[in-house]
Amino acid sequence: MEPMTVIPLNLYNAAMIRTDTAPSFRFCVAPMLDWTDRHERYFLRLLSRHARLYTEMVTTGALIHGDRQRFLCHDPVEQPVALQLGGCVSDELARCAAMAEEAGFNEVNLNVGCPSDRVQSGRFGACLMADPALVAAGVQAMCRATTLPVTVKTRIGIDEQDSDAFLQRFIEPVAEAGCRHFILHARCAWLKGLSPKENRDIPPLNRERVLRMKQRYPSLRFVINGGITTLDESGTLLESLDGVMLGREVYQNPWLLSAVDHVLFGEPDDSQRTRGDIIRAFLPHVRRELELGTPLQRMTRHILGLYRGVPGGRRFRRHLSENAHRPGAGIEVLEDALALTEPAVLCKEIA
Repeated sequence: MEPMTVIPLNLYNAAMIRTDTAPSFRFCVAPMLDWTDRHERYFLRLLSRHARLYTEMVTTGALIHGDRQRFLCHDPVEQPVALQLGGCVSDELARCAAMAEEAGFNEVNLNVGCPSDRVQSGRFGACLMADPALVAAGVQAMCRATTLPVTVKTRIGIDEQDSDAFLQRFIEPVAEAGCRHFILHARCAWLKGLSPKENRDIPPLNRERVLRMKQRYPSLRFVINGGITTLDESGTLLESLDGVMLGREVYQNPWLLSAVDHVLFGEPDDSQRTRGDIIRAFLPHVRRELELGTPLQRMTRHILGLYRGVPGGRRFRRHLSENAHRPGAGIEVLEDALALTEPAVLCKEIA
């Protein structure tokens, strides 16, 4: 690899990055539409104290004209947690950034990575990579409206515009506008010809480009996203980058988070903790929400992968899948699922 030219950003002030929040960017759980709602985030926080969590993407229109309380609702237990916004109108982004701070989030993130047709029609998501000046204007307005870190999550290219030079032309004006933190999904986004699901897998990973961006702009913080499935892999990437972000792997195998604090943050080993301990810690949240009228299935759908690969895991998933959606389903459904699973787990451990 040829030596990279280090590009100083004249408006960059290292003091603007708060050292007290920096460590929490080492491991992040990606914002995932329909997945990272407040119940999922509460559950994930029981597994890791330090992993940085993100809301689902919320559009500026939904916040300004819709049910603001519903979109901003979160439990303080979830911290550190960031609000991800979708939008492109500077004034609207500024208003929503101020709402994020008032609601108690500790970061506001702009989505410049989603490739869906619906998102493109609203002119936000990955299509905004083609207009870095517009993104920069939005970032600048957000920075003026809040004291929170304003971050951007993006792809490394769009369609045929798949080069280091294209990504640099995006990063530089956005960084000058005030964004010091970029989350790079290490795949190009194809806005035509691929579905959002296909965009998660078909475009090849190019992690080397993300590494080159960190070398080129060492004063900026870069978190890498895309295809990371293990903590060993995460640790290797953290030798060169400021953070890693996992999405589907955490959702489908949440127990992965149980080792994050020890392996990546140097906390004492907590390996005596069990999956059953996590479920029991989740029960008070479930009870409170049931009393408020939240359907059980809205919460239990997030925990189906907790026993993945563990004896009894299929019984756990089957019992919840067959019973949690029933009208009037109560806490006993989750308690029974745990009872069906724990004997099998204990027998395996004794053996």
